[in-house]
Amino acid sequence: MRKKSGEARENRHVRGRPGGSVRGNSLAEEDLVAKVREGSINFLLVLDCVQDPHNLGAILRTADGAGVQAVIVPKDKSAGITDTVRRISVGAADSVPFVRVTNLSRAMKSLQEAGMWLVGTSDKAEKTLFETDLKGSLGLVIGAEGDGLRRLTEESCDFLVKLPMLGKVPCLNASVATGVCLYEAVRQRMD
Repeated sequence: MRKKSGEARENRHVRGRPGGSVRGNSLAEEDLVAKVREGSINFLLVLDCVQDPHNLGAILRTADGAGVQAVIVPKDKSAGITDTVRRISVGAADSVPFVRVTNLSRAMKSLQEAGMWLVGTSDKAEKTLFETDLKGSLGLVIGAEGDGLRRLTEESCDFLVKLPMLGKVPCLNASVATGVCLYEAVRQRMD
């Protein structure tokens, strides 16, 4: 039987809840901030309005592989955990804590006050990702497909970095850019 447009195909690698539950592994914002403050969480991913469920699923899969301890998204204008996201994430949607916040810039400020440095991606940045220290308590901030970071989100970051684009295309897909950033952080943190 042919799938409808936008539906993900069955993924034999997905493990987890039978019956297609879409609950995911949620975490309250206050609990996340408390865990950052106590030092039990020190590697986060903040997504600013990523709306494509396929991108979110791929990002969660990469985040899980890179050891990200939670993914934060705004409640509005962002994809949530759906059956499609779960399938594309190959189960990572059920293992990586997912935090939906009402006000992203306010949540970012709370994380900074708890001791976390926030590094955002922007083509306006002067430094590249590879010139930036990504060790310590770190939240990587990735913008939406096409639009990048919103102004308040960008202003809420401690640092901005860019990926060197050496070809003709101006930017990478959100999930690809996330993978590059996360694994550069992993590389630095393993040294």
